[in-house]
Amino acid sequence: MFIEAIQKIWASSGFVSLTWQHLVMILVACVLVYLAIAKKFEPMLLLPIAFGILLVNLPFTGLMDAPASSSEAGGLLYYLYQGVKKGIYPSLIFLGIGAMTDFGPLIARPASLFIGAGAQFGIAIAFMIATALGFTPQEAASIGIIGGADGPTAIFLTSKLAPALLPAIAVAAYSYMALIPMIQPPLMRLMTSKKDREIKMEQTRTVSKLEKICFPIIVTIFCVLLLPSTAPLIGMLMLGNLFKESGVVERLSSTAQNALINIVTIFLGVTVGATANAETFLKLDTIKIIVLGLIAFMFSTIGGLLLGKLMCVITKGKINPLIGSAGVSAVPMAARVSQIEGQKANPGNFLLMHAMGPNVAGVIGSAVAAGVLLALFG
Repeated sequence: MFIEAIQKIWASSGFVSLTWQHLVMILVACVLVYLAIAKKFEPMLLLPIAFGILLVNLPFTGLMDAPASSSEAGGLLYYLYQGVKKGIYPSLIFLGIGAMTDFGPLIARPASLFIGAGAQFGIAIAFMIATALGFTPQEAASIGIIGGADGPTAIFLTSKLAPALLPAIAVAAYSYMALIPMIQPPLMRLMTSKKDREIKMEQTRTVSKLEKICFPIIVTIFCVLLLPSTAPLIGMLMLGNLFKESGVVERLSSTAQNALINIVTIFLGVTVGATANAETFLKLDTIKIIVLGLIAFMFSTIGGLLLGKLMCVITKGKINPLIGSAGVSAVPMAARVSQIEGQKANPGNFLLMHAMGPNVAGVIGSAVAAGVLLALFG
């Protein structure tokens, strides 16, 4: 009886169904966990994603299984994943980002909008390459949006245009966002001279409270009238910011930028990771998407840096080109990288607030780019 019990337990265990594909994905998950904990590469994103990858590649868990019938329950992560699939989590994430974001640097230097626009360059490059590789325009648009370095926007657009590609695009977008400290610095040093990186920028003007309150209202009206499909993202982003800047709903602002965004980040991260199961993830198209996503991200960084260099020339050396790399919309990660690289070149350099202008412009830019792609190919 004892031996039979052991045999039965073994036969129903996941060990008997482990394949080399599962082992590869488990190894990938462990590497991402290491990067999140040991290297501190945006652990808030990378750790839940990595653990989601680990969970879904352990056989027989059924965590992502859809219900077989109306009377049966599906897996836990299947239900949590509906927030990704239906575009709910991205909009809630934008609400929290808006509540945490200070648009003051962008209002004080409106020219930052051009850097944010330039940093969407990678979207166009990846779109053209993906189309040449045989992806449909809808799939190519979803792949290209990875270049905006905005996970919620990538999920939102892909769920509308190419749902079948959502697992690969979501994992690629969030992984590259988390790996910004590895990807951007070499490009920043390649595209700028030491003299460029040493430039100290002057303090921007003080932005009034009235300007900060009016900004989210004006942006919402203009962007949503121009591109109605951006309403879920732009609307939630600006509502969160209005909570913050109005000063009359501190509890709502605090909830949006703390409890709410943390809860949604856990659900989104784990379920995005859980889409990367070995059977569907280890395919040639997935590898293409990951490579194209990296190309998009690199060219977006390069586009921002080129706009930064142009502004440096136009202002006769008053703009440090390093802030151009912050034009990708990973807030505030990209701005921090600009600050770190600037201080390496000149310890007295403080670029963080200057870089936040292009950084928040990139958030708006990526949402607008998604709206344009949705209008063209939706």
